[in-house]
Amino acid sequence: MDSANNNSTTPSPLAKDRHSDMELMKEKFAKLLLGEDMSGGGKGVSSALALSNAITNLAASAFGEQKRLEPMSADTKAKWRKEIDWLLSVTDYIVEFVASKQKAKDGSTMEVMATRQRNDLHMNIPALRKLDAMLLDCLDNFKDQNEFYYTSSKDEDSGKTTRQEEKWWIPTPKVPPNGLSEVTRKWLQYQKDSVNQVLKAAMAINAQVLSEMGIPDNYIEALPKNGRASLGDAIYKIITEDFFDPDCLLSSLDLSTEHKILDLKNKIEASVVIWKRKMNAKDTKSSWGSGVSMEKRELLEDRAETILLILKHRFPGIPQSDLDISKIQFNQDVGHAILESYSRIIESLAFTVLSRIEDVMHADSLARNPPNAEQKKSSVKEQPKEEQPEVLKSNEGTPTSKTLLDFMGWNLDQGDTNNNSMKKDSIDDVGNKPLNKPANVVTNKKISYIERLENLGGLRSPTARH
Repeated sequence: MDSANNNSTTPSPLAKDRHSDMELMKEKFAKLLLGEDMSGGGKGVSSALALSNAITNLAASAFGEQKRLEPMSADTKAKWRKEIDWLLSVTDYIVEFVASKQKAKDGSTMEVMATRQRNDLHMNIPALRKLDAMLLDCLDNFKDQNEFYYTSSKDEDSGKTTRQEEKWWIPTPKVPPNGLSEVTRKWLQYQKDSVNQVLKAAMAINAQVLSEMGIPDNYIEALPKNGRASLGDAIYKIITEDFFDPDCLLSSLDLSTEHKILDLKNKIEASVVIWKRKMNAKDTKSSWGSGVSMEKRELLEDRAETILLILKHRFPGIPQSDLDISKIQFNQDVGHAILESYSRIIESLAFTVLSRIEDVMHADSLARNPPNAEQKKSSVKEQPKEEQPEVLKSNEGTPTSKTLLDFMGWNLDQGDTNNNSMKKDSIDDVGNKPLNKPANVVTNKKISYIERLENLGGLRSPTARH
């Protein structure tokens, strides 16, 4: 009798797991409420920054060791999906009022205000979830491949390449002596195209959210008085010439290290902020005023933003700028914080997968054509903007070539109606149901920066951004 009572009171494994998940969720949200200050002294960070840090840290624990093209472990994937759902559930309660019609008992209708999820979250959170799932599915696709494998740097006897010296901590991919088969090579290119489109979409959302975040006062207070002081005389002279060539400007500068590239980016972003503030200033006699005309400031701002886009295109590994870091740190909008951090970690994973695919393609190129392999690898990293189309030319016209429109079901290019109609049903090849999406990434402001970014076709890596 006693044994029967003991069996009836023993919780099942499923009940234990639910209890464990509940306790873990309580702990996580308690830390968020305390602003990561476990002393309870009120010295914690804002809720927005606490959520941003939580998403970033979760991604680091889940994807930090993703150094090979292989599926994530089942436990890691389950943990990622479960805990990211917890953190994203906050957005379900970020709402806005909208007009709605309600029918009374007597049959009459009246207009009342109802709540719904904020529009930018309602459109972009499902899109980011879709991109997230696509990346995990891409890693799962490498489960059964057997044409390449990995060796650690310790297993290399001699002849280290430039790639191995730059990424000594990453396992080295090995391919057959004659390279990959034609079928595997085309399949690998298809995977690269798919991940590249995911990266562009996540980057676009992240860049737009950052552009909507307010510029903190402490960043503005630290700015130089004018754009010339920020850029320096040499750069300012080139950027103000009648005939301006951004490629010529960049070729005249020393961009040999990541620090120098980031320093240039910080200077240009600071000058853009200065010129925008001067154009928006009402008091022309204030300390922000000068003798520069409004038209010239607009021209300088346009040229500076063009340089920023080219930098992001040519150097996809640079960390976040001082302006971006400052915006994230002092942002108070929880919705923006979640969108920014979630899109940033998807960027990070997409760029990591893209880099691992390029490593395998480089090893294949080295096996097939050793003398020219290093040159081809460098050309992949730093292509001129006119050679980087929206859809990679190498697969143009082949049945494996797809764009983001195929996977997401978005209509991002209103002018290309013929191509859109041809790509309407290609989502079935991936095995996912298309996600209805409006013409552009939905935000609360007019999109101009993203359109310029898409036209350039540039990419930005978030690898050093958290």
